Amino acid sequence: MQRKLNQWRNEPYMMYFFLGLQILVYLVMTLFGGSQDSNVLIFFGAKVNVLIQQGEWWRLLTPVFLHSGLMHIAVNSVTLYFIGMQIESLFGHWRFTLIYLLSGITGNIASFVFNPGISVGASTALFGLFGAFFMLMEAFRQNSGIRAMGQQFGLFILLNLAFDLFNPGIDLAGHIGGLLGGFLVANIVGVPYQRSVSTVRRIGALVVLALASGIFLYMGFTN
Repeated sequence: MQRKLNQWRNEPYMMYFFLGLQILVYLVMTLFGGSQDSNVLIFFGAKVNVLIQQGEWWRLLTPVFLHSGLMHIAVNSVTLYFIGMQIESLFGHWRFTLIYLLSGITGNIASFVFNPGISVGASTALFGLFGAFFMLMEAFRQNSGIRAMGQQFGLFILLNLAFDLFNPGIDLAGHIGGLLGGFLVANIVGVPYQRSVSTVRRIGALVVLALASGIFLYMGFTN
């Protein structure tokens, strides 16, 4: 029994939880009229700037679990499975959870400021996981394995951002906001059993994250 419990603790169960949750929400939205129906998306918590300005703050988080169309949910689910598994194994369960959720929020804050349209998708949080990889690549520069992995993901991120520039339907601001948020949150929480992040650096990342989020929220509410 104890052995099975230890095996479960080593599984990326928070990744499985988020993956299962977004698939479940997608199926429920399909029953309510379809995930590509803007009214359904808004009802379930899509990012709508006017509604956030009216006090519906939860719309800075709920879009992470909503997807528009089968291709959208499929691509983000596959990405979450492969990237999330690695990040959760490296950072641990609660650190992974904080990186994922807070990156989603920072990405949606950026979208709130720079994108006037309706926005949904886990991409803000997924780019946050990419940001966490950048943190690992920078903090463990001497580790050739992590450095090579970070370079591979760096190329993937650059290709995604380049694709965003030529696709008007993609929320570029949300992706960049999530990427930077993930990098900062990863510096704040650090890596288990490693002293790669100094206290000064953690405090600095926390201050930058808090100030940037506050400034962008102010900009969003005064637009």
